[in-house]
Amino acid sequence: MKVILVQDVKALGKKGDTKEVSDGYARNFLFPRGLAVEANQVNVKKLEFEKKVEQERREQEEAEARQIATTINDMQVAIKVKAGEGGRLFGSITAKDIADAIQKYSGMEIDKRKLELSESIKALGNYPVNVHLYPGVTATITVRIVEE
Repeated sequence: MKVILVQDVKALGKKGDTKEVSDGYARNFLFPRGLAVEANQVNVKKLEFEKKVEQERREQEEAEARQIATTINDMQVAIKVKAGEGGRLFGSITAKDIADAIQKYSGMEIDKRKLELSESIKALGNYPVNVHLYPGVTATITVRIVEE
């Protein structure tokens, strides 16, 4: 019997896969637990439609990420902090501080988890920060740490 998996099933397949299984396995295990549906014409067309909608959603998200990347790429953000002797900071600059500064300067809200700091920022100076907006879409901004 051909079935379409509604959820991931260990040792069988991922959600959306069409698999050939025995009738007993399908009727006694997969169907009662809601893990699969029979692969008839209606369900196959529904699966194709859902895959098409998912693909369009991913393309839309990637286009939005590319738009944001072109806007913030090579942006410079200045953060004013208190510093001690030799330009050492009292504490360090976190990804949240950088995300807040980006929102303040550009008005765009960037999630702090998307920021990649190559090293912790504990001194005055310029630091490159990579922003991972979508798989394959990355922008680089320069964070300038200046003394108040």
